[in-house]
Amino acid sequence: MNPTARTVPVSPWTTDPYANALRNGHGPLFLRRTDGWLLPLDVERWCAGADTADLSALRRCEGPVLDVGCGPGRLVAELAAHGHRALGIDVSEAAVAHTRRLGGSALHRSVFDPLPGEGRWGTVLLIDGNIGIGGDPHALLRRAAELLAPGGLLIAETTAQDIDERVQVRLDDGRGAPGTGTGTGTAVDGTRPGPPAEALFPWARLSTPALLRYARPPDWRPVDRWESDSRPFVALRLSHRARTTNQSAEAANSAAVISSQFPRKESGDSPLAGS
Repeated sequence: MNPTARTVPVSPWTTDPYANALRNGHGPLFLRRTDGWLLPLDVERWCAGADTADLSALRRCEGPVLDVGCGPGRLVAELAAHGHRALGIDVSEAAVAHTRRLGGSALHRSVFDPLPGEGRWGTVLLIDGNIGIGGDPHALLRRAAELLAPGGLLIAETTAQDIDERVQVRLDDGRGAPGTGTGTGTAVDGTRPGPPAEALFPWARLSTPALLRYARPPDWRPVDRWESDSRPFVALRLSHRARTTNQSAEAANSAAVISSQFPRKESGDSPLAGS
């Protein structure tokens, strides 16, 4: 082996359990904490069409929409079907491919990568628990502020439980062995060794009260909170003053970038108004 060779980290969402779940349209798929606790992931709902709760969020969208962690793309496809400009981003190639097959626009990117139209998005979506991306709510809110236009809208889905949790987790389909990202497994000697460090990634779970504690004035102002089909949501408006130096430089070029990503929108800014 070449001692100078470097191992390139693999995103947990590019591993087989997630890609397989999307391909099959269902789980089982979980986030497993290091203490063994499992959070079921609702892959079947993600792979279905937008439901009543989803539509309650989409009706509130304004301007061009960036769906962060778009998964298989049901929200992007629903917006696009109604003539609304929407772009999904996801670190999973399988998710991006699925979104495109549905007729949505999507890029294989992390929210923390350079993105088109920074500082010009009308709405950023963090649905299906994606407020947990990166395990650092402060960092994710700062990034959302960089992406949104002044006065833009962040719509997030939160947890029904009153919780503010930041943990290390890994993907688990309940069938394989540790280190593969595919299950619990047991070693030959009967022990259950923990997963290697590269299999773990940071995640957060936040209730609406917890999110509001992070998203405080002067940068953010809560404008709506609601529940649909037992799924809680909150909408936050970005201050017109919450700008960075980098945003100001990016804004000069970003309008053209956004326009080049989507077909022309034929209706008003509120999508699905008649649905």
